[in-house]
Amino acid sequence: MIRRRMIASVEGRTTRRHLARKFVVFASIVLLSMTGLGPAASAADGKTPPGKAAASAAKPAGKGAAKGLGGRPLVAYAARIAGDEVRTRVVIDFDHKPTFKVHYLDGPQRIVIDLPDTVFGFKPGALAARGVFTDIRYGSMERGAARLVMTAKRPTVLALSEVQKDEKDRGYRLVLDAKVVPQETFETQVKAGWADAARAAGERHETVDIAPHVKKSTFIVAVDAGHGGIDAGATGARTKTPEKTITLAFAKTLADRLNRNDGIHAFLTRKDDEFVSLSGRVAIAREHDADLFISIHADTLSIPTIRGATVYTISDKSSDRMAADLAERENKSDTIAGVDFNTEPPEVSDILLDLTRRETQAFSVTMANAVVSAFEGQIGLINNPHRYAGFQVLTAPDVPSILLELGFLSNKDDEQQLLDEKWREKVANRLAEAVSRYRHPLVANGG
Repeated sequence: MIRRRMIASVEGRTTRRHLARKFVVFASIVLLSMTGLGPAASAADGKTPPGKAAASAAKPAGKGAAKGLGGRPLVAYAARIAGDEVRTRVVIDFDHKPTFKVHYLDGPQRIVIDLPDTVFGFKPGALAARGVFTDIRYGSMERGAARLVMTAKRPTVLALSEVQKDEKDRGYRLVLDAKVVPQETFETQVKAGWADAARAAGERHETVDIAPHVKKSTFIVAVDAGHGGIDAGATGARTKTPEKTITLAFAKTLADRLNRNDGIHAFLTRKDDEFVSLSGRVAIAREHDADLFISIHADTLSIPTIRGATVYTISDKSSDRMAADLAERENKSDTIAGVDFNTEPPEVSDILLDLTRRETQAFSVTMANAVVSAFEGQIGLINNPHRYAGFQVLTAPDVPSILLELGFLSNKDDEQQLLDEKWREKVANRLAEAVSRYRHPLVANGG
């Protein structure tokens, strides 16, 4: 896709965003030492008490069982897991080269890894479920085999599974990169059944194309209609029209307009009057590998004379009081539906993640400037139209994102325009132009 060869012209140097994406949620994995037995459980029935599966794995294997070096079982001596609710990495260290097979099961959605005879000797809690997973079990099976079963919150596949040699010559590690995908992609993997053959030690395996319905060269835009369902948003001062209705109508117009452009695929984070959490919107954009995220809103102000469009990008420090107040109101959307607002810091915090965020924010600012430029003289803009604040819906570390306030429902003229289909089409045309302006140098520099 286009993003795989993006050029960070803002900082005057070449950057491949897709390489940064690959390591966004994985870069701070810390090697854990071997201490005791893990909370093993039989993958076949999920009922084996902790410790028993690991103990049974040390028993002599049955006839024809896969064995490790010198006919003895593999030893999994360390493990760790890191990531977020879209991408999660699991790493298991072995004393010598493992082979493995991958299988997917539904109801619930599970990723199954079959291994040779293995003793699980890593620290208890080392593979405590987190990120995309709700449960992780591992243990021995009949005939000297072992299995790892990872139950996911949402449709999830292994974007990458491979065996790597340890740099300090302490054996090998099995690396499993899990990624949330659309339901149809997961179903394809379930139907595919077992992998064609065991993965040879050291083999790199790209398991699945996470967006098979979209060409690799396609520029993907996530169009996010603000609010929805129980969260109605603001209300029109004159017509009492809820913001959620206006944003959805415009989002559909914009997506249709963008999809008429060659090389662009736009999709909606919500297609009807439904509630989607702020983090859910971000997750949807990331799981579809969006190159750009545009969140649509139409708020109200206490001063009814203020009108015009505003473009926001994310920042820890707000540009002004109005931006700060707006971000605070928008970030409370989840509480209306009873969703806890998670203020915990990211699970991965290091220089690579910081650089990725900085690069993404630079692209976001570039897109915001393109919108302002496309609107000038055509669409009414507020004073200082590019502003910034800590919007929760703009937090994807690897997807450039903007929040567009089309106008203010507290202003009668803006409200009238927001309800005008022809006006919405005009704005959609200008936004499509802005996307093209944003995308063009990326294509010219290697897309």
